[in-house]
Amino acid sequence: MPVRIRMLWAATILLFMALAVPAARAVTEPGPVGDWLTEGGHGVIRIAPCGGALCGRIVGIDREPNEPMPTDVHGNPQCGLTIIQDAMPNDDDIWEGHITDPRNGDVYGARLWTDEQGNLHLRGYLGIPLLGETQVWHRFTGQITRDCAVG
Repeated sequence: MPVRIRMLWAATILLFMALAVPAARAVTEPGPVGDWLTEGGHGVIRIAPCGGALCGRIVGIDREPNEPMPTDVHGNPQCGLTIIQDAMPNDDDIWEGHITDPRNGDVYGARLWTDEQGNLHLRGYLGIPLLGETQVWHRFTGQITRDCAVG
């Protein structure tokens, strides 16, 4: 009987491990969802599901304590502003949508993908991706204050 119990215990542990490995992989798998420090390091964009797509909004802005909150082209605070819209995945693990420049309201095509190091590449373009520019963003691990300051 003790051998049977040990075998049952070992089988249970193996089954648990087999089920746990895919779940752990899903959590750590690279992708565009999360908080990203922009290329210049002056902003943090949170990319999250919205509807059936991904959207990105400004959640942190690097500014001095007495410096006023930057505003968009319409005079609204940039903190909380959605700048990435309608990003949907294609067959190449690239998300395609639109990005808005908050300073002037111009809207561009956007392609987002992550590399093997976990960095986010965002290519904003006009018309076709060939006519664009790519920035590399890094996962943000710092703190964001209640007033949208990056700390």
